[in-house]
Amino acid sequence: MPELSPLAASELSSVGTPTLWAVTIVGVLVLLVLDFLVTRKPHEVSMREALRWSAFYIALPLAFGAWIWWRWGSQQGIEYLTGYLVEKSLSVDNLFVFMLLLAAFAVPSVLAQRVLLYGIAGALVLRGVFIALGAAALKTLDFAFLLFALILIATAVKLLRDALSGHEQEVDINKMRSVRLLRKVMPVVDDYHGTRMTIMQNGRRALTPFALVVVAVLATDIVFAVDSVPAVYGITEDPYLVFATNAFALLGLRALYFVLHAALSRLVHLSYGLAAILAFIGLKLGLHWAHGIWKGVPEIPTLASLGVIIGVLVIVTITSLRATRDSGDGKRTVVHEVQGGGGA
Repeated sequence: MPELSPLAASELSSVGTPTLWAVTIVGVLVLLVLDFLVTRKPHEVSMREALRWSAFYIALPLAFGAWIWWRWGSQQGIEYLTGYLVEKSLSVDNLFVFMLLLAAFAVPSVLAQRVLLYGIAGALVLRGVFIALGAAALKTLDFAFLLFALILIATAVKLLRDALSGHEQEVDINKMRSVRLLRKVMPVVDDYHGTRMTIMQNGRRALTPFALVVVAVLATDIVFAVDSVPAVYGITEDPYLVFATNAFALLGLRALYFVLHAALSRLVHLSYGLAAILAFIGLKLGLHWAHGIWKGVPEIPTLASLGVIIGVLVIVTITSLRATRDSGDGKRTVVHEVQGGGGA
């Protein structure tokens, strides 16, 4: 992490010029519009199609990272790649939650990618807001790094507690506040009507199950943003790199979901790994905050952080696959479904 005292920083150092910001934002919007065009006609996604798009959305951020490395040096390059790896890891867990929601709402397979795309679009907007708030906090609050550290450690504890209790395996849509609120505001029909969110029924506008699942996914985006933005600020203080890592990690989720769908249920130890990673980054942030006050406090280099994150992910992947080898399936897919065609 760059040498920047949280007590004296009045402006965060960033490689992002106004031109680079504009080009990046336009590029993200173009890719998002392209995804909407690809999914304009609902269809089941083949593995070949998913692999092709996943390869594109992995190659693109890696090529961008190589350009960052070449243009601004190894420090920024390592920060970008480490931040991207953290965000991609967190996004895989996000995909598992999306998988549970799609199952709980009994979303037809032909509509799944459009639901995911709405979730990605909402996540991009929310991440942008939280990144701006995070940058403002780092510039104005002496204890911002400590606050971020506490958020990550608290999240790590919750992830670990939920993993041990099995709470993370359950999604009861009848208990979701967003769903209960929508049902109070408008009537909800039982059946899906393509990608339409509302229809006319008995002379009155009514919501479809598609609208409910989209709102549920957007609601979960808020929780994910609260976790992921402080996590990547623990890797780099550059708001532009924080935005780039978040954007690239999110854009490929639609295709990655269909590639990993079968494997997601086998990653039974992923939450343990993410808890360890978030706690580690929280410790890194706490040490950085303390170093700004007491210079004798050591800091954790970004390169060491990259090694720890890769090591944790490799370990939990191996242990997960070994734990589910005999059954061929994990136990992360317990869903409380309701009657009536997807939660209506």
